[in-house]
Amino acid sequence: MKKLTFRELMVVASMLFGMFFGAGNLIFPASMGQMAGRSIWLASAGLLLTGVGLPLLGVAALGISREEGVLELSSRVGRPYGLFFTCALYLTIGPFFAIPRCATVSYTVGIERILSGTGERIGLAVFSFVFFAAVLFFSLRPGELLTWIGKVLNPLFLVVLAILIIRALTTPMGVISEIEPVGKYSADAFSSGLLEGYNTMDALAGLAFGIVVVDAIRRLGVQEPAEVAKSTVRAGVFSSLLMGLIYVLVTVVSAQSRGVYEVSGNGGEVLAQIAQHYFGGVGAVILAVIVTVACLKTAVGLITSCSETFVKIIPSGPSYSVWAVGFCVLSFLIANLGLEAITSYSLPVLMFLYPLAIVLILLTLFGQAFHHSKVVLRWTIGLTAVAAVFDFFKALPEATRQLMQLDGLVQWAEGTIPLADRGFGWVCPAVLGLIIGLMAGRKVDQ
Repeated sequence: MKKLTFRELMVVASMLFGMFFGAGNLIFPASMGQMAGRSIWLASAGLLLTGVGLPLLGVAALGISREEGVLELSSRVGRPYGLFFTCALYLTIGPFFAIPRCATVSYTVGIERILSGTGERIGLAVFSFVFFAAVLFFSLRPGELLTWIGKVLNPLFLVVLAILIIRALTTPMGVISEIEPVGKYSADAFSSGLLEGYNTMDALAGLAFGIVVVDAIRRLGVQEPAEVAKSTVRAGVFSSLLMGLIYVLVTVVSAQSRGVYEVSGNGGEVLAQIAQHYFGGVGAVILAVIVTVACLKTAVGLITSCSETFVKIIPSGPSYSVWAVGFCVLSFLIANLGLEAITSYSLPVLMFLYPLAIVLILLTLFGQAFHHSKVVLRWTIGLTAVAAVFDFFKALPEATRQLMQLDGLVQWAEGTIPLADRGFGWVCPAVLGLIIGLMAGRKVDQ
């Protein structure tokens, strides 16, 4: 029976990390670090749970379940739900939000600072066109994904990022223990860090990238389902450890920057300040390389995952190449709406989908305890979805929420559902659904 060698496992883990670690994985920890100040350890604990722990559990759940992908996994609840959840997940981490964000963040944080004086819309349009042309080039060669991301793009990204972090750690700008937390981090750093992990979208990506990892492992000659599952989980562990380490280092460096700079508007500005401080004008080039390579490799992984999944959902429909071209074109169009528009509408969707993903992952991991009963799955996920709708409403842009006259409903939910005021109103309904499902399941068995 063929098993992956340690070197092969490391390449697969590098590919998985490369697909995971994109723009959000840099800008959100950077912003959190500056705002959290001396509370960074509590905030980091929260971020690591949702930004590292959940993605690892997602990869593990897919590997342990021995399912081919998220469609088969979510269809355990029922085929209609599986189709809904799979399409919603892939469109969210794909052409609607995550992939366009890769291009806009690359331009806003890196390229725009080098091409100062160029019109924003024209500059973004030209850059995003070139960006998605490169993404399409790599995506149309899914068999070479392991080489391009695992052996080329990811090592390049890590080397350049290491240069910046090592310089910042050896000559820190400030002492973390002397820096006061600000904003939401002064009141509840841990919960704020938990929610910050939502923005990375990695729990959703953990489920979505499973199909790419499984395919890569099989291309290396591993065919036994049990061994594919073990290799998938092992690759997930190694990639998650590296991701967690970088999160902590970026958070620390960003917190130290408060010794020189005031709190910035976003994580991109934080990274730009750090690069400028240590490397002057060259810092903008270093940052541009870091962010663009990070975003490029993630976008390639997302286009590949989305295209392969929709080929599976509609086997008699368009080919893989047609899906890849279509998703790149759609991502290009949405990217040119700008980063602010993408971010403002991605958060509500994440507040709805994340609870569903978390519950699905946990029910898969502990499914043996209730024999993977559909009754338990349906009750738990059903009540979770109802509660998550209120989190969706609450996270909508204020103008949209007022236009839809949802403020009264949101206030009612915050006053009625436990933890709703902190963005975790789905937790108690999920537990209630689990209890009802277990009781109903026993009656069916009797």
